[in-house]
Amino acid sequence: CTAELIQDDPGGLARTLDLAMPVIPLELPSYSKKENWGAAETFYRIVRGFCQGAKPGETSGDRKRVNILGSTSLGFRNRDDIREVVRIVERLGLEVNVIAPLGASPADIARIPQAGINIVLYPEVAETAARWLKKTFAQEMTTVVPIGVGATRDFIRELAELAGVDPTGALHDDAERLSWYSRSIDSNYLTGKRVFIFGDATHAVAAARIASEELGFRVCGIGTYSREHAREVRTAAARLGLEALISDNHLDVEDAIIAAAPELVLGTQMERHVAKRLRVPCAVISSPVHVQDFPARYSPQMGAEGANVIFDSWVHPLMMGLEEHLLQMFRSDFEFNDDAQASHLAALHAPSQSVPAEDRATSQGNQPDATGALSWTSDAEKELRKIPFFVRGKARRNTESFAAERGVNPITIETLYDAKAHFGR
Repeated sequence: CTAELIQDDPGGLARTLDLAMPVIPLELPSYSKKENWGAAETFYRIVRGFCQGAKPGETSGDRKRVNILGSTSLGFRNRDDIREVVRIVERLGLEVNVIAPLGASPADIARIPQAGINIVLYPEVAETAARWLKKTFAQEMTTVVPIGVGATRDFIRELAELAGVDPTGALHDDAERLSWYSRSIDSNYLTGKRVFIFGDATHAVAAARIASEELGFRVCGIGTYSREHAREVRTAAARLGLEALISDNHLDVEDAIIAAAPELVLGTQMERHVAKRLRVPCAVISSPVHVQDFPARYSPQMGAEGANVIFDSWVHPLMMGLEEHLLQMFRSDFEFNDDAQASHLAALHAPSQSVPAEDRATSQGNQPDATGALSWTSDAEKELRKIPFFVRGKARRNTESFAAERGVNPITIETLYDAKAHFGR
């Protein structure tokens, strides 16, 4: 309980009452600090409260035994991340001592000094406690967060060096497929795409490295709401030739996204809302999140499988519609025009003698329909096909409604742009 909220001294009250249960008072300025800072301070106080009285026999310092610190119930994919990290630890031949705070009991917290290494999964929550443990019990701590292929390999090397084991067997993971996919023909279509990144510092920095080094994207903006870890984000931004946005005002973030004009937004639930309004593909990479970002399926962000999940989550929004673009490119081909029969049925049916849709539009261009129905010139049809497929139907309906109200027939390019200006007001 915080002293500020109850306007009293909970620690003094507990000592006076001589309670059988442990009482950990928190001095948190609850109205001026952010959730991550509060979580870090709370976890630090809990660890210190249960561990500071540890006896020499309870602090083995065994480098083959590790704690995994920083996971929380509302963290982004934390439960699945733990499974991936435990898998890495076991492949290195190490033993997991305690996972905290997620799922840990007071007795578990008291056992933290029995390990020799603390894996800091989320610095926003665990770094303060890990630094105190290092100072008090000489426990080593990791500094690399294993999000992405490169960072996962760096994490394995760092952990292996701290534990004094050979990392070779754990470095090569057949489950990792991001590297292969990012070099594939389809992914080459995505090279150089502009991406804007915003979230907590850990995920924002990791996303910037993955986007720029592993997927070939161009990071056009990066920022965080975690002021306590702003330095790390500024360092990552400087490497990319950018100035980091440090703000917890969603309107500032929206303005930055508009100014950067990205083709993909990676952020929190708030940035997803902004991207949807701007009709920009988006993916959530960090808390705060919506319930839909706690999927039933296994969806880590860390380790080899986490890299695969990241590839799918980021690339698929950009790939949407690629098949439609290919169909547009080949629509004049004799096998791909609108009236062509399926090629695998060619042996059963005579070849179609119908005129392809585009040729039909050309032959009928500038000729009103005999029934009085609206028609389109060939140039107008071609211009219409340049509009993204997912809004093309609406553009056609709006244009035809505009033309019908004004008695315009056939619809020309000028009519199309006049309708666009009319409905855009």
